[in-house]
Amino acid sequence: MNLAEGVQLVSTGILGVLMLGAALGVVLLSNIVYSAFLLAMVFVSISGLYILLNAGFVAAAQVLVYVGAVNILILFGIMLVNKREDFQPISNAWIGKAATGAVCVGLFTLLSSMVMATSWQLSTEAPAGEAAIEIIGLHFFSDFLLPFELVSVLLLMTLVGAIILARREYIPDYEPADEQKVLTLRERPRELVAAGSDSQDS
Repeated sequence: MNLAEGVQLVSTGILGVLMLGAALGVVLLSNIVYSAFLLAMVFVSISGLYILLNAGFVAAAQVLVYVGAVNILILFGIMLVNKREDFQPISNAWIGKAATGAVCVGLFTLLSSMVMATSWQLSTEAPAGEAAIEIIGLHFFSDFLLPFELVSVLLLMTLVGAIILARREYIPDYEPADEQKVLTLRERPRELVAAGSDSQDS
């Protein structure tokens, strides 16, 4: 083992430990803001693994899309909603925890079986080199066009949902007499000006 292989092995171990530790923090921490920041660390660690695999474009896309867009959108939604509610114990909460654990174990089993069943032999084809970006772009706008567009629609729906949840806090607690004004928001009082006042002043 030469120096380059040793550095790559150590870097892979460090990035793997950071990724797993941050992922556990995302799941286990009760503060959702800390979980969102740790999720950004998970994305950065994954981009570091892409760099070690000589996939610089994928690593840059990982940072720009997931850290710079998805994670910032999650933080934006959290800080928009910002609901402060006291913790209330839920009856039969163990059922939800057991179901969550079963789903996690099932996903881990599925991913493990896929990893074991996949042939990890290196391809004998010539590397794409500088043409890799062009090939990725062709796949994005041909084979993976529908998932690519669905992700953008999903992000837009998330942003709209966060704004709607934040606006609900400004709805008055009392019920006005007019049923049509139930969903209206409080506005700054404005002076009513007659329609012909401007023409009279001129």
